Amino acid sequence: MKIRTILTLVVVAIALAGISLWMGKQAYSWLPPQATAESLLIDDLFSFLVALGTFIFLGVIGALSYAILFQQAGKYDFSDGPAIEGNITLEIVWTAIPLALVIWIATYSYQVYDQMSILGPMQHVHLASAEAAPMTNEASQEEGMERIEVLSRQWVWEFHYPEQHVTSTELHLPNNQRVKLALNSEDVIHGFYIPAFRLKQDIIPNQVIDLEFTPIREGRYRLRDSEYSGTYFAAMQADVVVESPQAYQQWLKEAATQPPQAAYNQAFEEYRQRSQTQTSTAWKTIVPAAPPVVNYSGSPLEKQEAGG
Repeated sequence: MKIRTILTLVVVAIALAGISLWMGKQAYSWLPPQATAESLLIDDLFSFLVALGTFIFLGVIGALSYAILFQQAGKYDFSDGPAIEGNITLEIVWTAIPLALVIWIATYSYQVYDQMSILGPMQHVHLASAEAAPMTNEASQEEGMERIEVLSRQWVWEFHYPEQHVTSTELHLPNNQRVKLALNSEDVIHGFYIPAFRLKQDIIPNQVIDLEFTPIREGRYRLRDSEYSGTYFAAMQADVVVESPQAYQQWLKEAATQPPQAAYNQAFEEYRQRSQTQTSTAWKTIVPAAPPVVNYSGSPLEKQEAGG
């Protein structure tokens, strides 16, 4: 009887493992396209967590269902259960297994973040007024890295390419090349979030925060503000264009020849229209920043289509 019970448990465990692995594979289809090298690591971690969570969920639900269906007391049985003081072996098992799972998840997560080169807050945050440090070996390795300055304010994104002296309201990136963004905020906390990149970074006012990643899939994606930054924060979006290195360099050359002009800004336009059509109320809101003056800006139609 004991051997039969053990075999039954083994078969059930194998079945649950198969279902869990299948569910983990399905998890890849729940997410946006994988547009950066970091997204591959994040999706693998997410798939692992889904598979592990499915196994635990089905195991708990199965045990509860079995107890409810097959371990019921008789209809007129009002007696107490057996007086069991404790089972040291069982207590060790149900303490050791969760501990091992937590260590496993923590170790895997740390390895993923280490491969992504995600730095701690004291490593990747520096004051905007800090002087440049002397050239180091690590800095010399970044010579071939594309550097872009990202400025956020209520409610607009602005991207500056310092080497080419180009400013844009669209973020253009070269495919299969390492990119380093210097994130800065003029007013409140904003969140730099591109779902297809699987990257999210809060931007703290008066600090410059470095964010590195490698795009691997050409296309047009959407940058959103993941932090509530005020009335028009939902309009604080921008297109992100990943293109071939040749097309990227061509875009930079063409943008550099364009004279700077005020770009369309949805938050500013909505505020201006409401100010003209609505009467003044006691409810106050922050006046959106003036439209940025840039070399390149996508048309309002392109922005609406990308947002839709």
